[in-house]
Amino acid sequence: MPVTILMCADPLNPRRVDEHFAREAESVRALGGSIALIDHDALQQGDAAMAVHRVPRDLGTVWYRGWMMTSVQYTALASALGARRVTMAVPPDGYQKAHELPGWYDTFAGVTPASVWLPTRPGAPPDKDRLAQLVRPLPKGPAIVKDYVKSRKHEWDEACFVPDVADVDRLHAVVSRFVELQGDSLAGGIVIREFETYEDGEARVWWVDGEPVLVGPHPDTPEIRPRPLTESVAPCVRSLGCRFITTDLARRADGSWRVVETGDGQVSDLPAGAEPADLYLSFPIR
Repeated sequence: MPVTILMCADPLNPRRVDEHFAREAESVRALGGSIALIDHDALQQGDAAMAVHRVPRDLGTVWYRGWMMTSVQYTALASALGARRVTMAVPPDGYQKAHELPGWYDTFAGVTPASVWLPTRPGAPPDKDRLAQLVRPLPKGPAIVKDYVKSRKHEWDEACFVPDVADVDRLHAVVSRFVELQGDSLAGGIVIREFETYEDGEARVWWVDGEPVLVGPHPDTPEIRPRPLTESVAPCVRSLGCRFITTDLARRADGSWRVVETGDGQVSDLPAGAEPADLYLSFPIR
């Protein structure tokens, strides 16, 4: 595995991998790969050049495994690396397409809950009339509220779940609370998705260049290990054309496997019980 993986440095010891990714780093090195470190804090503060100052020049193509970042930050990271003649295996447009729901939704529309979205600035929730117009294409009934990347499912009743999208007062209250709690972390805008009931929890499937390379539990429920069927999802993954993505799959009551969420594999969490080598062995040299 002669590839280089970019990982986040430990903020307290910048010469060491962040503890959260230490197990993965050990696996990469055991497989013959190498690690280069970036300063994630510097990247978040807008200093991409500082973020990559420890990355050796002329590394060629590298893969990233680390903390989540915005699409703007990812673009800045790719540019700063390019100045050091280092190329990210996943280009900025591929990252945004997999990371933000508007980028992947149309490709997966047949296998994921119906969704609508609206670009929204932090601290500025849409008014009731705009929300009522937004949800017209959705079926009547329950829905969840999120932004382009994340939900607040741990504040389920106040900032995530809407019992009926036709109840515009309740919808507005949940959206407003969600925007308030997200603060400056609001990613892109508001997304409202049809709520579906699933059985047996979620599975996370990792895809590299269109092929499923690792199937495991969702990181939030590592004790639940459903065995998803990926045949209906694979054509969508390949059509999306992103090099490294994850799909969170769950089985609906009618037996069909549905895509609960899609993400860029570089910033998707690996469950504690998963074997990192099973993932990294699938990375192509280029």
